[in-house]
Amino acid sequence: MNIGATTDQSKTHPLDRCTGDELEGAVGILGKSGKLSDQAFFACGFADEPEKDLVLNFKAGNSFDRVIRLLGHDPKQKQSFDARVSLTSNELLAFDWVEDGQVAVTGVDVIKTIRLLYKNEEWVKAMAKRGVEDLSMVHVEPWVAGRRPEGMDPNGRVVSAIFFLHKDLDDNHYARPIEGLIVHVDLDSEHMVVVDHGVVPIPEDDGEYAASRLDSMRGDLKALEIIQPDGPSFDVEGQVIRWQKWKMHVSVNPVEGLVLHDVRYNDDGRDRSILYRASLSDMVVPYGDSSPMHNWKHALDSGETNMGHGANSLSLGCDCLGEIYYFDNTILKANGEAQEVKNVICLHEEDYGVLWKHTNMMHESPTPEVRRSRRLVVSCFHTVGNYEYGFYWYFYQDGTIQMEVKLTGHIGASVVPDGKGTDTSPMVAPMVSSPIHQHLFCFRLDFNIDGQKNSVCETEVEALQPGPDNPLDSGFRAVTRTLKSEQEAKREIDPARSRSWRVINSDVPNRVGQPVGYKLLAQASPVMLSGENSLPAKRGAFAKHNLWVTPYNTDELYADAGPFSNLHSGGAGLPAYTSADRSIEDTDLVVWHTFGVTHVPRPEDWPIMPVEYAGFTLMPVGFFDQNPALDVPPPNKACHD
Repeated sequence: MNIGATTDQSKTHPLDRCTGDELEGAVGILGKSGKLSDQAFFACGFADEPEKDLVLNFKAGNSFDRVIRLLGHDPKQKQSFDARVSLTSNELLAFDWVEDGQVAVTGVDVIKTIRLLYKNEEWVKAMAKRGVEDLSMVHVEPWVAGRRPEGMDPNGRVVSAIFFLHKDLDDNHYARPIEGLIVHVDLDSEHMVVVDHGVVPIPEDDGEYAASRLDSMRGDLKALEIIQPDGPSFDVEGQVIRWQKWKMHVSVNPVEGLVLHDVRYNDDGRDRSILYRASLSDMVVPYGDSSPMHNWKHALDSGETNMGHGANSLSLGCDCLGEIYYFDNTILKANGEAQEVKNVICLHEEDYGVLWKHTNMMHESPTPEVRRSRRLVVSCFHTVGNYEYGFYWYFYQDGTIQMEVKLTGHIGASVVPDGKGTDTSPMVAPMVSSPIHQHLFCFRLDFNIDGQKNSVCETEVEALQPGPDNPLDSGFRAVTRTLKSEQEAKREIDPARSRSWRVINSDVPNRVGQPVGYKLLAQASPVMLSGENSLPAKRGAFAKHNLWVTPYNTDELYADAGPFSNLHSGGAGLPAYTSADRSIEDTDLVVWHTFGVTHVPRPEDWPIMPVEYAGFTLMPVGFFDQNPALDVPPPNKACHD
């Protein structure tokens, strides 16, 4: 282990990912402090981001304090810890025991859960009652508990284990839930509570989906190749991407996953800022089934599981197609060793149909002017238990930015012997139902529209009243107001009013005298359906509104308790930030957007669900003086050869 590793600041940007030496060096410095017992383990480690002004004004070779943040848990203390280590001065800057909440569930927790269960006679007998004698064929899934059930230490590190049965170790165990059995496990004290709701038959349907296990595959699918003979149009230097007129910095944070920094557009030689930082702040998956097997489930997948640690090593031809550039990542393992993960961010270009077109039919020989659209794709795919989440940022030649989440994987399953589902858990396969649930994502968008003095306007479209100004009763108009405070900015989507939100800079007018801005174009998307007094609503309160706006604060990075969401009592994040009802006019502000899907499972989602999509678009509104894509050249080949 490299204790006290240093950083070559002549080659390092403050936002660059940690090297293995940096992570292990920080672990060594913390270890020398004597703060932790020999039982302590790490959940994650990452570079603590410097102040915004330092980053925006940074020049190559400038000195800065390289600070590594280390999060973990000490079972002897029964608390998680939060430490900051300076590699510049080789010292521990701060160390805190977490008072409410704990770090994410880790591989260490999973392994320990399985080990403890094997020694628990009550659980072994419960399995035997169900005809399961070979425990090696039981898939143990330690779910985030969300709370500490009755009979558990109020300070313990608790998971709630549910179970599935293998026929062989390479099959789809999710097709065979072991219904009616939950074991709450305190990983600190090793105390367990077995909850047995009764024996239910185990489904026989194999639910296979792997190509090697299917009887036949389609034989009429011809090869599709994406070829760029001259190579891609983007350039990469370190973690900075340049494409067309776009420039941005990309990285993977262990908690948030894919993070964009300092997104800029070169507007005819004018370097213009749009976003300082954009990332998934957290998400919540509340279950609507009130049965004992599911009524407690509400996963905060980012903070409770370390979304970034679940980033897949992506494969050419499978996850990405075409001329691909991959970014690697470095993570911190539980034992304090660094691990390199290859190909976690995929970068490529896609053809996206027509960019703009017009045919002048009044011309003697009508000829269309048409341009092809191309977009830059920055993507990451994460596995979280039974589910997969793909996060795709798209950048377009006309200045539009789009975020798209792709949801796939295995849906949650329950056993229904009589084959009759309910309105909270519809049938998806023989004897198998799946609870209705939501996937609600909260993205933190730190805008920087031509500088840090921004405001948020809400626009709605309404019909004009009949009268002299509307003689045919056909008129309608857009009405805009400025959101002035945090409480006023708690808003929901309203498609009937075409409601949208625009971030503007009043100090920078465009050529028609309007403030420059970008519009948040939201999809029709739900808010959390769980009741106000429910635990999901208390712990994932950010999902009760589609929009929140706060003035920028370097310490306000998460919509909830962030990396300490696990077993947190609730109320952290946006509810706490906005309680002071601060002004959000003409200031450095952050927009928080919650969106997602309400998933009513169907047989077509079984045994593995096709991708479902959710997302939002950031569209320039008055940011440019005219269509910024006029200069995109026509296709190299004639359109009608």
